[in-house]
Amino acid sequence: MSDDDLSARSRDALGVDRGRPAPPPRAGRVEGRPRAGDATAVRGPGAPRSATGRDDGPGGRNGRRPDTAAPVTSGTGRHRTRAGDGGERNGSARSPCTPARGGAGSTPDTTGSGAGDADRTKGTTTGTTAGAGGVAKSGERETATTRRGTRRPEDGDPVETSELPPDGSGARVIPLRAESARRTRGERSEAGPASPEAPGPEAAEPTGPSVLEESIERLAAFVRRRVDGDYQVDEFGFDPDLTDNVIIPALRPLYRSWFRVETIGMHHVPDVGGALVVANHSGTLPLDALMTAVALHDEHPARRHLRMLGADLVFRLPVLGALTRKQGATLACNPDAERLMSSGELVGVWPEGFKGIGKPFKDRYKLQRFGRGGFVSAALRTGVPIIPCSIVGAEEIYPKIGDIKPLARLFGAPYFPVTPTFPLLGPLGAVPLPSKWYIEFGEPIRTDAHEPADADDPMLVFNLTDQVRESIQHTLYRLLSQRRNAFLG
Repeated sequence: MSDDDLSARSRDALGVDRGRPAPPPRAGRVEGRPRAGDATAVRGPGAPRSATGRDDGPGGRNGRRPDTAAPVTSGTGRHRTRAGDGGERNGSARSPCTPARGGAGSTPDTTGSGAGDADRTKGTTTGTTAGAGGVAKSGERETATTRRGTRRPEDGDPVETSELPPDGSGARVIPLRAESARRTRGERSEAGPASPEAPGPEAAEPTGPSVLEESIERLAAFVRRRVDGDYQVDEFGFDPDLTDNVIIPALRPLYRSWFRVETIGMHHVPDVGGALVVANHSGTLPLDALMTAVALHDEHPARRHLRMLGADLVFRLPVLGALTRKQGATLACNPDAERLMSSGELVGVWPEGFKGIGKPFKDRYKLQRFGRGGFVSAALRTGVPIIPCSIVGAEEIYPKIGDIKPLARLFGAPYFPVTPTFPLLGPLGAVPLPSKWYIEFGEPIRTDAHEPADADDPMLVFNLTDQVRESIQHTLYRLLSQRRNAFLG
């Protein structure tokens, strides 16, 4: 066979001379569904180069002259098709000039849906003419290059779309930007940038003086009054100015922080007028009397001063005796007590005396004899109420476990106590133990129903004395039953 016959058969097989299109390459599988927002690049007629930058004209890689009348459209396909299926797989009508299978004399479809419709490779459809043999891969590269090189239009840029042809062919209008994304960005731009939260109102700075400043001012005023002599002292030596500014503040840390005193029944103490407070006595040292005075001064609404009745031994002590007088205490005798209560003062008495304060620890909270009832006689003569007062916690501050009588006689004291810390620890043994205190003021016992002359009736005085004593004792037992621990309360 000659070379001419061989060339003719080759040309017949390739369909070059007879107008048959060469079989297109096999289409690849579509990977996934199209995503909204994929860009679609439309190349117009006569574009000399593909998106890959290689010339597909004469002398190019394909070796064929592309049809300049056929636009190359890269879109998003839905189905896996073969080249030459036309627009049937997309549901569009086949162009009347496009044969079902590319035959001789076929005319390229300018709508992009003819026999050379795009090969769907990796989700991309490349529209080509019937004679463009290797356009599938070229179209794939074109789409990838277009995605990398095409600037994403901003809001307000004109959106390019492929117009739907009037003949009803299968070309689709695919916007460069999804409508939902554009609408979301538009709403965000209309809303504007989020405004920062308004700063909260600045905390108001304290305008008043601090506690330290108030203390300094009060101390300066006190010193000025003392220097100028602008203060008053009554006939018993009571100095209210010294008591309010020196003595009570000195005892307050012990009252609040060390013993943590709690008061009960403060409403039983009258705001004005005379009254007699009768309390149990304990603790080796008379700190219970001082704590009762602080409680009535700080906790009572009227901030009343307690005028205490003390033994003559207290007033014989140097310095301490003078301070006791200035605090308002006086000698425990009926004339002084009656004068104080008649003038409307609140008087306090501890009828047990040294027998109660010096009793051993084993007898704690057991009331001793209340004397001959002199306080009841004074209350009957003045007609003031008697207020029972029960103190729990004072027995544990200095637990008395012994008494050195020779040393007591040497110093002229009623007893010389021995505690777990004194005199073993020396001066440190004088520090009281931090027990928890409760001070309860009971219901007043009225005496104004009796005549002043009834103070001389021993039976009446004895009965009232016993009534006060029993009231205090029962209250002590009740408070002790409610207390869980001597130091924690």
